[in-house]
Amino acid sequence: MREIVLDTETTGLSPEEGHRIVEIGGVELHNHVPTGRTYHQYINPDRDMPQEAFAVHGISEEFLADKPRFHQIAQEFLDFVGEAKLVIHNAAFDMRFLNAELRWCEKTQLPPGQAVDTLEIARRRFPGAQNSLDALCRRFNVDNSAREKHGALLDSEILAEVYLELIGGRQPDFALGVVGGTDAAMTAANWSPPPRAEPLPSRLSVEEKARHDAFIETLGDNPVWKTLT
Repeated sequence: MREIVLDTETTGLSPEEGHRIVEIGGVELHNHVPTGRTYHQYINPDRDMPQEAFAVHGISEEFLADKPRFHQIAQEFLDFVGEAKLVIHNAAFDMRFLNAELRWCEKTQLPPGQAVDTLEIARRRFPGAQNSLDALCRRFNVDNSAREKHGALLDSEILAEVYLELIGGRQPDFALGVVGGTDAAMTAANWSPPPRAEPLPSRLSVEEKARHDAFIETLGDNPVWKTLT
């Protein structure tokens, strides 16, 4: 199963008010394991950068001046995403911006069902608790010391670790080593492979076996080796 842990940075809170995406970051997972493949792009929003947004992510209007516009990177972004599930913290926010940008450049929009909202998962698991990305990092002991400001790729990498913890740890399909866990966990911990329907053939040659048998005969009447055969 392919998933993309995704984050965006923007000039503000609402595309309907003329705000735009200025950065996209994504981390690819396959069966909940990072593949090492990422997507990262800064985007020129063709507008000013409000001070409130700059205080959050530190991306200036001057820095973005020579970066591509969204319509120039839209297809590359869609090709990277494909049909993968999009794992996003507060997915409604990012999906609204992404689909506004895609609509403005007449590209296919992302269906809402393609997104997995880690904020909703966290709220179900920890009702009433703080469930910001920083709060979840503290809860799961995920290192976010490099997160002085928001950044789409860094936040995606951090969110990927948090997501794996939210769905059951770094190996979500196995509950190994759980003390006092469920019957399923204990069964997994004590699992051993069944015997083969057909034993593997011996890798000893006829000559090697003959030399071994001759050596055993030199060990006396009741060598230990004979009790093992």
